[in-house]
Amino acid sequence: MSNGRQQRREKLLKAAQRAVVIHGADVRLKDVADMAGLTSGAILYHFPDVQSLLVEANRAVMERFYDNRLRAIQGLSCPGEKLTVTIASGLPRDSDDEDVKLLCALGGAASRYPVYAAMLTALYDRQVAMYQIILEAGAASGVFTLSQLSETIGRNIVALEDAYGYRMVARHATIGHEVATELILDYARLATSHPLDKLVALA
Repeated sequence: MSNGRQQRREKLLKAAQRAVVIHGADVRLKDVADMAGLTSGAILYHFPDVQSLLVEANRAVMERFYDNRLRAIQGLSCPGEKLTVTIASGLPRDSDDEDVKLLCALGGAASRYPVYAAMLTALYDRQVAMYQIILEAGAASGVFTLSQLSETIGRNIVALEDAYGYRMVARHATIGHEVATELILDYARLATSHPLDKLVALA
């Protein structure tokens, strides 16, 4: 694929993501076209239909909460540091984080769009597995003492990320990134018997 065509596809993915944030999961092809400053026909040159475009756009956002988080901890050796960095990177950057707003819109529409339900379920399960690897490695090295099964702890951490992430983009006055991170770390401390330095998570 030429660089020019790749750039146009990326522009369309960004436009589709923005359109979902503004119009919701029932966004129309025309909404995306208007956002991109193109005709509907120009979009269909790159994607067979609006659903294909939206699925790819949503998948690109989901990479941030799995692939990008794995890359963030790749060079770290301390299980405690890995866990704190992973928790901090699973939350919205701030209340205007459009990636998280898009995921919230998809979650609200999952009962009507099975493909979104499947994508969100897969993302959740992959994130849980990511935490399990960190937790079990920490336990095996004697750094963590787990209070529950690694799967249970992982599920709870991801659920807390989702819950506090929603509260943040809903503009809860007293829950920002630092507060939400510390609240989740409080649970992780209990679950791992490790102090989990807050400053590492927020660096």
